[in-house]
Parts: sequence; C-alpha cells; structure tokens
Amino acid sequence: MSERIQRPRRSFIFTPGLKPEMFPKALASGADIVCVELEDGIAPKDKDEARKSALALFEKPQTDDGVERIVRINSMREGFGIADVQAILATGTPPTALMMPKVRTPDEVVILDQLLTERGHVTRLHVIIETNAGLEAAYDIAHCSPRIDAMFFGGVDMAAELGCKNDWEPLLYARSRVAHAAASAGLDVIDVPYLDLEDPEGMVVEALKSKDLGFAGKGSIHP
Repeated sequence: MSERIQRPRRSFIFTPGLKPEMFPKALASGADIVCVELEDGIAPKDKDEARKSALALFEKPQTDDGVERIVRINSMREGFGIADVQAILATGTPPTALMMPKVRTPDEVVILDQLLTERGHVTRLHVIIETNAGLEAAYDIAHCSPRIDAMFFGGVDMAAELGCKNDWEPLLYARSRVAHAAASAGLDVIDVPYLDLEDPEGMVVEALKSKDLGFAGKGSIHP
C-alpha cells in the first residue's frame, strides 16, 4: 500500500464519466483534483457505460502534471457501488484514488481497503461525510484506514438530512465536526462547492471562512 503524500488540495472539479472527452479539459482547468463522476451526476441507465468509460481513462499512463485524479464511485451500500468496486478489482490499471460518497460507518471503508489490498491495488481513498450517521462516526471513519488521504464535507446532502438551509451558519457545527475529525487523523479536509454562480464575492467570503476553519480546499463548478 502506498503511503500518504502531502500535496496541495486547494480545489477540485467533477467531470462526468459518461463524457471521457471532457477529462483532458478538466485536467487543464487549474484545479488540484479532478474527479471522474460515477455517482450523482450519472443516471441509473447510464451507470454501466460511465463506469467502462471512466476506467478506460486509466488504462493509459497518466501525465505527471501535479493534478490528482480520482473516481467517485457509488455508495458501497448500493448495487451500483458494488458493481463499481468489482470492476475496479477486475482491472489491472485501477484509478489512483477513489472517492466514497455517503459513508455512514467505518466498516464501509475497511471492507474496500481489504478488497484493494487483497487485489494488490495501491489505490488511495477519499471519503465524503454527508449523512447524519457519517457525521456521528466521522472521527472513527477518519482513523479506520491508512489509505484515506482526505475527507470531504458534503453540504447539500447534509442539509437535506438535517432539514436545514444549505447555508454557512446552519451547517457550521457539521463542518466543524468534519474538520476536527480530519485534523485528528492528519487528513486534508475539503469543502463543498459554492453553488451561487452569480455571487463570486460570496464565494470568496465562504472560501476564506472554510480556510479559517481548517479546510485545505473547496470544490469548484466549471462555468
């Protein structure tokens, strides 16, 4: 298993697995992390095609351009997520890192870690905390696997679970708890994208607030 490497994770951007032609554009966007999307941005009928296209991107040697490449799989608690993992275990050229959404308990991460180890893959892991159960277990999740490099705060889903407004003040406790959990394990912690594209000044304000709270980076949305 490869060891955790310190690197800048100031910004990340998603690119759809269904459109592999967008991958080079995303890599050239200036973001530190490019995440190929298999989860929320892909309709159920397109999951198989997106998975094949995403994994095909990693069959070619990747340029050492400083951009971290990740694939966001579906939840390990869903059939689509199990299919994603099976495909990754079957390939000899796995993604360098996987993003795990809606993580609720440490066992999800431990199981994936064990499967990757058994297969001989050195793939790293990033986990998203975006559920009440995940928030409650955030500290234990952060410490459950040496494969984890970063924790992401999923504010949209978290707000929906809490029944609160997706805004800074209502989510401050949840954000702080994720930041604390990540810091306790020496992980980078990365914030949800700012969704109001008509308010760039508000984006700057929220990014600075996140930084002051201990976050290493924030998601971005391609215009």
